[in-house]
Amino acid sequence: MAKKFFSARTNARQRALQALYQWEITKQNLQFIESQFFEEEDMARVDVAYFKVLLYGIPKELKNLDSGFVGFLDRDISQLDLIELVILRIGTYELKYCPDVPFKVVINESVELAKGFGAEKSHKYVNSILDKLANQKK
Repeated sequence: MAKKFFSARTNARQRALQALYQWEITKQNLQFIESQFFEEEDMARVDVAYFKVLLYGIPKELKNLDSGFVGFLDRDISQLDLIELVILRIGTYELKYCPDVPFKVVINESVELAKGFGAEKSHKYVNSILDKLANQKK
């Protein structure tokens, strides 16, 4: 079976998801979490600059990000699975603050994160929310 190729940006998103999930669970300092990733994870095929943009940018914009998609949720934000919440924050951040990334790429990458890390049907939920957000933004 052929090994699937992942871009450096895709790898950055995956590592950011893991790091931000860890931050949500532990409330550890972001610099400490970052240093752990560079000590313990293979970051050779990661767009490190983009990983850092997501790692530090998302917590800084948390309220803006959450308010960006909360109106499209079918439940209270506190009831979201933590992985889904972090994925929605990453996707919302990219839609709002990364104009160089096409919205279709943002949605696709978020869906792939949900398929790889989320619950069985979370990718459909993530797709629906980010699609609505992207359409509102147009």
